[in-house]
Amino acid sequence: MKTSLQWGILSTGRIAGIFARGVAHSQSGQLAAVGSRSLPAAKKFAQEFGVARAHGSYEALLADPGVEAVYIATPHPLHVEWIVRAAEAGKHVLCEKPLGLNYAEAMVAEAACRAHGVVLMEAFMYRCHPQTAKVVELVRSGAIGAVHAVQATFSFDAGFNAEHRLWSNALGGGGMLDVGCYPVSFARLIAGAAAGQAFLNPVQVSGAAQLHPETGVDLYAAGTMKFATGFIAQVAAGISLGQDSSARIYGREGWIHVPSPWIPPSEGEVGKIFVHKGGAVEEIAVATPEHLYGLEADAFAAALARGAQDVPQMSVADTLGNLAALDAWREAAGLVYESERPETFLHTHTRRPLAKRADAPMRYGRIEGLALPVSRLPMGCDNQTTMAHGAAVWDDYVERGGNTFDTAYVYGGGLQEKLLGQWIRNRGVRSQVVVMAKGAHTPFCTPEWLTRQLEESMARLQTDYVDLYLMHRDNPEVPVGEFVDVLNAHVRAGKIKVFGGSNWTIERMAAANEYARRKGVQGFGVLSNNFSLARMVDPVWGGCISASDAATRRWLTETQTPLLAWSSQARGFFTERAGRDKLGDEQLSRCWYAEDNWQRRERAYALAKEKGVSPINIAAAYVLHQPFPTFALIGPRVISETVSSMPCLKVSLTPEEVAWLNLERDTV
Repeated sequence: MKTSLQWGILSTGRIAGIFARGVAHSQSGQLAAVGSRSLPAAKKFAQEFGVARAHGSYEALLADPGVEAVYIATPHPLHVEWIVRAAEAGKHVLCEKPLGLNYAEAMVAEAACRAHGVVLMEAFMYRCHPQTAKVVELVRSGAIGAVHAVQATFSFDAGFNAEHRLWSNALGGGGMLDVGCYPVSFARLIAGAAAGQAFLNPVQVSGAAQLHPETGVDLYAAGTMKFATGFIAQVAAGISLGQDSSARIYGREGWIHVPSPWIPPSEGEVGKIFVHKGGAVEEIAVATPEHLYGLEADAFAAALARGAQDVPQMSVADTLGNLAALDAWREAAGLVYESERPETFLHTHTRRPLAKRADAPMRYGRIEGLALPVSRLPMGCDNQTTMAHGAAVWDDYVERGGNTFDTAYVYGGGLQEKLLGQWIRNRGVRSQVVVMAKGAHTPFCTPEWLTRQLEESMARLQTDYVDLYLMHRDNPEVPVGEFVDVLNAHVRAGKIKVFGGSNWTIERMAAANEYARRKGVQGFGVLSNNFSLARMVDPVWGGCISASDAATRRWLTETQTPLLAWSSQARGFFTERAGRDKLGDEQLSRCWYAEDNWQRRERAYALAKEKGVSPINIAAAYVLHQPFPTFALIGPRVISETVSSMPCLKVSLTPEEVAWLNLERDTV
């Protein structure tokens, strides 16, 4: 019968030694192996802490069959790389905080661990201590009435040391990431407890910091977080300023003071919580015979024993929310690490060369005029605000076989084109990807503006041509031949390979192509309108046009014009976000809620259950199984959304099933 969890420790720094002592005093763990970049260092560590085996590389540690879980104690920028490698080796992962430099890195780590079926936890040991559990219990029980605010600080004066990681920009130094993550996580925990949830994420974050004049890391910083419930948190952190590193929670009837929230007393020492109420102070003592880090190891082992996907004391969703808040705090304070800047972001998050995986699921189609095949699921680039975020999603997409990127002049005021262009340049993949750009959006829908915006888009994208260029809107007041002429001029100049229209009527498309035929020039080669299993009841944005009606589908079938379908999954209508009683998302309910769509949704759910996929996969497969060439644009904001989209590529639908889904047949 299994009695202990076999731990491997990756890296041999100070915190690794502290955790090793914790495992030695835990109820469930055993120190099986340690890995270092130096075998002598590993042997020294093993001898000092009683570790069974010493390995002279991290790779050797992960290859050790006797290791079940690894504790990663490297500097911050190395966390994600070794989380991914550990997951690929089938090892469960407890990683020192912060899990990554930013939200994007944590997203990459989560995706790898989910894909390989291993548990991932960010090592906030204080979350596993009974003192923290008691504080949460007090808040939930109403001990100080309705709770509305928190003040939490973790700050010290380390003294400047140019050689230490705390002061290193390259190692993600500074106070916000190293210790500010504690008060941010505590505030989110208490905001959640006050609302009866595990945690809450802020809807607004502001802050300021004093940055080191040479290294650029934050010396000390303060932030404010506002939550949707009205809860407010004030947080502070520092590495060069001693402050009261405690936490205070304020309610309608009193307040709670936690003098030592981040390193609670353990091994028999007594921690104290002070409840101030009605002019009296209640002192609550909390003691545990366990080692602080042993409690963390035991919480991790207990979750594994239950077969849980997450450790409840610090779930991955909690970690992602924490890093998103830290990103926002750093942005407000003006701290961007040099490695995060677009022009220097030459690495992948996993520090590996970008390459398509052997098991990549992507499927492809052809568009006449393009040498490269086109991904059946083009990647919409309209929501990435940092290179870290863009690189995480785009690298993952390429690894899954994706090669087609859709952006537009108006997206993010040009930011998305700039980030995508820099990413393409950094990765050196221009000849391997299909870039679809859009311009001439209302009210700048004229031949003159089309040219100006195309030139600017190419400059932002750092390319001298685009593979697909779509007019983002039409302007019926301009004779269609004028658009055909200017687009052909750009084709002859080598700036465009294939052009088309987005949100164009089939009548104007036909007129444009008739004009092109008469002149013997290139016509509109693609259409990009909304097309999904759910009928677009009301346009998502002004000037939007759907191609789901019978007349357009007949025209597309007759002409075999490729359709690049946007909102191909009806913007969440086929997920649990939608429901007859779920009216919180104004756009979702306004654009898709209708009785015929509810019937389509019911049929998609029924067929999904039969085929063993999700309803959104059925909805996307419907788009891909038309009698004309189709490509279903996806716009994932996180990697998990990309992952959930991919199974549609393996779904096979018969013509009868396609007709049944669209209410054109009563039975299949």
